[in-house]
Amino acid sequence: MRCLSTCVTVLLACGLVPMAAFAADAAPRPNILFVLIDDMGHGDLSCFDGKRVETPKVDALAREGIRFTQFYVNSPVCSPSRVALTTGQYPNRWRITSYLGHRDHDRRRGMASWLLPEAPTLARFLAKAGYYTAHVGKWHMGGQRDVGDAPLIQAYGFATSLTNFEGLGERVLPLFEPRKDGKPFRHGPTDTSAELGGGPIHRIKRHEVTAFYVDRAIEEIRKAGEKKQPFYLNLWFDDVHTPAQAPPELRGDGSPEANYLGVMKEMDTQLGRLFDFIRAEPSLAKNTLILLASDNGPEEGFGSAGILRGHKSVLYEGGIRSPLIVWYEGLAAAARGTTNEKTVLAGIDVLPSLLALTKIGVPNDVRFDGLDMSQALVGQASPMRETPILWVRPPDRPGPNRSWPDLAIRDGDWKLLVNRDSSQPELYNLINDPREANNLAAKHPDRVHRMSEQVIRWDATIRSTAP
Repeated sequence: MRCLSTCVTVLLACGLVPMAAFAADAAPRPNILFVLIDDMGHGDLSCFDGKRVETPKVDALAREGIRFTQFYVNSPVCSPSRVALTTGQYPNRWRITSYLGHRDHDRRRGMASWLLPEAPTLARFLAKAGYYTAHVGKWHMGGQRDVGDAPLIQAYGFATSLTNFEGLGERVLPLFEPRKDGKPFRHGPTDTSAELGGGPIHRIKRHEVTAFYVDRAIEEIRKAGEKKQPFYLNLWFDDVHTPAQAPPELRGDGSPEANYLGVMKEMDTQLGRLFDFIRAEPSLAKNTLILLASDNGPEEGFGSAGILRGHKSVLYEGGIRSPLIVWYEGLAAAARGTTNEKTVLAGIDVLPSLLALTKIGVPNDVRFDGLDMSQALVGQASPMRETPILWVRPPDRPGPNRSWPDLAIRDGDWKLLVNRDSSQPELYNLINDPREANNLAAKHPDRVHRMSEQVIRWDATIRSTAP
């Protein structure tokens, strides 16, 4: 042992072995399970005051963990939101500002068709530090529609993956039941995915897909145990994105709303299986950190943003504020079962915060837009945010009569929405007015000018330098 210790000391002194490679010797690194729900609103979960359906399994997770009410994703639509969560950087840095679609559609919107694999990724950092990494569920950062030459998910640091029609590699393609009029149900992107190749296909009844993903998630956790590695697992559902087909017994009157609520209920049940599996194994229960969030606000007419204004696609609170639950044995005892209403968190903070919790170093040439908010995640503090959060509206979502603002910035208690030409500013104090009902722009011209200048300059700089 003395010889090994001496050799390690010499190698470290020469810079040949990263310090992070030996951090696990002092204390086990936490397993990380990241549950991301698709198009779920801030007011959909009953533990976030949702009134339409009970979600007892997720509620139980919240009672044992921390609820964060001021967590923001970095886009009101899926692909750029996922890029921010994956890279710790604003998604417009990678020219992904809306959902990834057909190649020509992406080009017309000034977008890339996949996330460049040289982007920093949480999975790659963790894999290099000895984690077993797996992605299960929706990807939507390349390999969709007619884009069959995108990198596989493994190119971003995952040892293995199972995805849906918005990614390549092994994937699940749902079988929808016929419509009420007897005509076959067609979901264009799903129908064409099999033609792209790139991996084996599982055709599963739509209402059984969530259980299939949870089964695979449990399998990947077991594989990590067999390999004696900590795990990082993305479980990114395509629930509750429409079109929704709940299990037959949960469809109620068969209406779209009933199907949506049935999908919420089934998702909660299947998550309960996974959470119970982790709780039942002492080594997992003591050392697994679970994060649960949504990728953006709810689809208009289906999910609920609660009291918040707006929905998916818009930069009002309902489009970008997401529920966040953190569950971990290592939480500060006084924080368990609490709600943090003070700390403003963002999707770009997830990567640097988890690297801090796992004590993994970052190369000097990597710069994150997010902050290390790890103390907030584990309940040790409720820090105030040191930098603003900024957003750009998806280019294909201008709104009725081009009425939706181009840009937004949250700085302290204040939020400004504005167009690129500085027109139509909307200023809200979110502490006093979370519904964004009282535009204070006329009363605070200096604040409007300062915040407008900052977000417009940020947007112009990124658009001129994005690869």
